[in-house]
Amino acid sequence: MIGRREFITLLGGTAAAWPVGTRAQQASKLPTIGFLGVGSPSTQFSWFAAFNHRLHEVGWIDGRSVAIVPRWAEGRNERFAEIAAEFVALKVNVIVTGGGAVLALMQATSTIPIVFALANDPVASGYVRSLARPGGNVTGLSGQSTDLIGKRLEMLRELQPKAGKIAMLVNPKSLNPDAKEVQEAARALGQSVHVLDAASEGELDIAFRSLAQERDDALIVVSNPLFTSRREQIVTLANYQRIPAIYPLREYVTSGGLVSYGASIKDAYRQSGVYAGRLLKGAKPADLPVMQPTKFELVINLKTAKALGIAVPPTLLARADEVIE
Repeated sequence: MIGRREFITLLGGTAAAWPVGTRAQQASKLPTIGFLGVGSPSTQFSWFAAFNHRLHEVGWIDGRSVAIVPRWAEGRNERFAEIAAEFVALKVNVIVTGGGAVLALMQATSTIPIVFALANDPVASGYVRSLARPGGNVTGLSGQSTDLIGKRLEMLRELQPKAGKIAMLVNPKSLNPDAKEVQEAARALGQSVHVLDAASEGELDIAFRSLAQERDDALIVVSNPLFTSRREQIVTLANYQRIPAIYPLREYVTSGGLVSYGASIKDAYRQSGVYAGRLLKGAKPADLPVMQPTKFELVINLKTAKALGIAVPPTLLARADEVIE
């Protein structure tokens, strides 16, 4: 068994070292899965490993019964179309990716089955016709939950009960179903929300300068592929501004963020392995309903809380699935 460092080195070298012809020759012998990571091997190691492990559990072993071709966008959305075209040229049997790359893949192929892990609103995004009947060549896992946003807002208010104005980080170039729900939930609580727009790495710096100028009291980061890939930058900026923030994924908190509440993306990639295995056996994406998340995690970083001068309420700590000290 290889270790984490060796595994990351292998994945990082794979995309650059294996030319299309070599991979195509291997694909002619084994069914092939194209894995499009929206980030880098180092930031998505655990997600890829979870997918690969579950795929193994359902009978598909990389290098023996299936060939997995990993490609990494490194947080650059313009890479999606390039990688999609490569997968089409390789004639892969299935493509697995995060929610942010799905449209680029759909534009490249209407026949190769596509499995997405944890897309926010796959119906509104145009990935599927409905959750029960996807209807095309795309299926996967939805990250939606009717009360998820309300719970995040409540938790943020528990951490910062005197917060007068809450900032919300949004990518204006993406569909943002979370953002609308935040606005509605805040309105019901009589809470003011300041929207911070950021669609690139540079705009994140500008957004956080605006946050400081507006003197916001707390921050909600909505779920977005760009933000996930730039989570270390976002966490660093939030902590530098000394603003309590709640994030959609535990990975922000393990990177030093204060608190997160949301579906487990690692578990979502595990479930993607199940669907990929079924598709390799001949199932059709149109017949595989979009799955709903079953595992939600509340993760709190007490070290960050102490650095920010925040006393985490015992009631919130008691509900935590994981506490980082």
